[in-house]
Amino acid sequence: MRCNARGPRPGAGVKLLAIDTTEDACSAALAIDGEIAERFALAPRRHSELILPMMDGLLADAGLALTALDALAFARGPGAFTGLRIAASVVQGAAFGSGLPVVPVSSLHALAQGCLDGVGSGAVLSAFDARMGEVYWGAFRSDAGGIMRPVGDESVAAADAVALPDGAGWRGAGSGWKTYAAALAARCPTAEPPLADAMVHAAAVARLGGVLFAEGRAVDAERALPVYLRDDVAWAKA
Repeated sequence: MRCNARGPRPGAGVKLLAIDTTEDACSAALAIDGEIAERFALAPRRHSELILPMMDGLLADAGLALTALDALAFARGPGAFTGLRIAASVVQGAAFGSGLPVVPVSSLHALAQGCLDGVGSGAVLSAFDARMGEVYWGAFRSDAGGIMRPVGDESVAAADAVALPDGAGWRGAGSGWKTYAAALAARCPTAEPPLADAMVHAAAVARLGGVLFAEGRAVDAERALPVYLRDDVAWAKA
């Protein structure tokens, strides 16, 4: 499926290709001077099959070679371990082949940005189901330019023990709010129903990637690594 997204310019003059395979969805997005085109599919276990054709299709539609871009971006996690490894390996391969820098973007951050761009939620408590009674957790609030910014550190925690951010107007989003609805609602009362079906979109990864690129947050290909948040998993894959 294709769609176009508009919103805050992800960086004046930046050409950036972004991908996401955090959970069941798979998507790629191409940002050119603030205009973002995206291909998105809800396709569990088909990420490795779909992501490269999505990337190639976007570049073909725009008439661009990969080397004509300024940077790549990817949703670096947390999320499903297999999906994160796919995204990291794909973006590393593309970066090594093209010589482009890579912007790692938090999957929780991208989820929050998508909620702001999609429905105007400017204070989001992002939660992915981390299994074993836990969630991957992060709080984000919009700045004056319409870009979500983190409030505190991301974490993995029991659903009934997540860190509560300061301020008001928060809204929940993500699969954690579906799996652990009662525990999270009791811990974090919110004024609006959670966006439990919200998913990460590469368009949001591209929007944040452009901002982070302009802020000097790009890395070399070998440093484009997944972030699992669980120390035992990160150690095993190091």
